[in-house]
Amino acid sequence: MRARAGAVVCAAALLLTACGPGGRTLPEALELDYPPAPAQQVPGTSAEGGSDAVPVADLADPGWLRDTAERTEIPRRALAAYAGASLRLAETLPECGLGWNTLAGIGAVESIHGSYLGASTDADGLVSPPIIGIALDGSEGVMEILDTDEGELDGDVRWDRAVGPMQFIPTTWGDYAQDGNLDGRADPHQIDDAVLTAAHYLCESGGDLTTDDGWTAALAAYNRSVSYAHDVADLATSYGAEPGDATEPGA
Repeated sequence: MRARAGAVVCAAALLLTACGPGGRTLPEALELDYPPAPAQQVPGTSAEGGSDAVPVADLADPGWLRDTAERTEIPRRALAAYAGASLRLAETLPECGLGWNTLAGIGAVESIHGSYLGASTDADGLVSPPIIGIALDGSEGVMEILDTDEGELDGDVRWDRAVGPMQFIPTTWGDYAQDGNLDGRADPHQIDDAVLTAAHYLCESGGDLTTDDGWTAALAAYNRSVSYAHDVADLATSYGAEPGDATEPGA
């Protein structure tokens, strides 16, 4: 799958430049050549009644997960997190309209769905070894952010680093952290927690993500790079396209 191969290159580059959510302002970013919003896809749910008492990984229909994982080559455990977070917000923040495919596009670019540099996601959703970005020390192409968490999340007491499969800096994680697997704690290295946190951050930043302006604002808050937004948009479109759909990149 061409989109997946591209994500490998993007993830490596982005981790080296410490991209990821946190502390960004939008001014001129919204004036640039951002892509239009990809169609947002929300899968069918297997949950009956309210989903707030169900871990996000258990929300999507198992048959949909099986077929979509095979079609997209997204690891099934990561796909369950993307789909479940989208389903949870479809219930709790329906005005946002965030699709699983946008979350998957971000996860692909940020960490290759939690597999960067040989990491993997276990059945409980824990990504190991932990994915930790380079020091945000202000060197070329890198933001400068002095340590804000005494190294609690990133192990660095001098500089902040982006952490986890969705690459959060500590301050943003502290502001938005969610408990996606309902174990009573929020862990940026646990994929359900990380993806649900990203979903809330995107919705708060962009409002209605089915619109071009809303989607652009959300992606610019997550990462101001225009090329980043194009990569995510291409992947989200590819992931959301059914086989034979002429809108799929490269079709």
